[in-house]
Amino acid sequence: MTEVTNERKVKAVSSSIRVAVSGAAGRMGREVVRAVIEAEGLELAAAIDRLHEGEDASALAGLPSGGVLIESDLGSALKDAHADVLVDFTLPAGVMANLRTALALGVIPIVGTTGLSQADLAEIGDLAAKKGIGALVAPNFAIGAVLMMQFAAQAAKYMPDVEIIELHHEKKLDSPSGTAMLTARLIGEARRAAGASAVAMPENTMEKAHGARGAREEGTFDIPVHSVRLPGFVAHQEV
Repeated sequence: MTEVTNERKVKAVSSSIRVAVSGAAGRMGREVVRAVIEAEGLELAAAIDRLHEGEDASALAGLPSGGVLIESDLGSALKDAHADVLVDFTLPAGVMANLRTALALGVIPIVGTTGLSQADLAEIGDLAAKKGIGALVAPNFAIGAVLMMQFAAQAAKYMPDVEIIELHHEKKLDSPSGTAMLTARLIGEARRAAGASAVAMPENTMEKAHGARGAREEGTFDIPVHSVRLPGFVAHQEV
């Protein structure tokens, strides 16, 4: 008889997608844990975080205990759980290391962590292509935010003069936000495709305070992005 490996046994007894959550002890991580547990066709396979190690991930998310304990070693957790997918809501400083680990193991990453550069995105694409698997990087999972970005891109063809103001809580580490960066890119691409351009600023314009006109760099297509970080805000954006 042919011996059946543990991995094949796991997949034989369950047709659900096995999901690992990195950053499971954080605010968004707990939401993801709840969503996975409550969704049909998904199974919480592993929970990874440097905080609350050894605690039950389901209980930490406000649900009855489910037996999946929070671990700190991502590689070991993914291997032992035979995860199909990794949902990452961690920090900009460590997200690329997490994604390299997941992709090396053939685990599909779904990334909600923001702060990734264009070079990071290119590397993720290359690694995923080499493994023959997909990868999803979504700066914002809210339907309203996605619609706002699409509407802004449509409007930019006809009204190319635009600035973005984004407001978040004081603990958000990246600035501008990933949503603002993606919004700016979509607007910039729409303007370029339509042959539309914004009114040029006067020559020799001097800012009284550096950056007062907002962040301007290659990633924002020269669209001013103003970032506010204050207590009381959660996630807010105006275009």
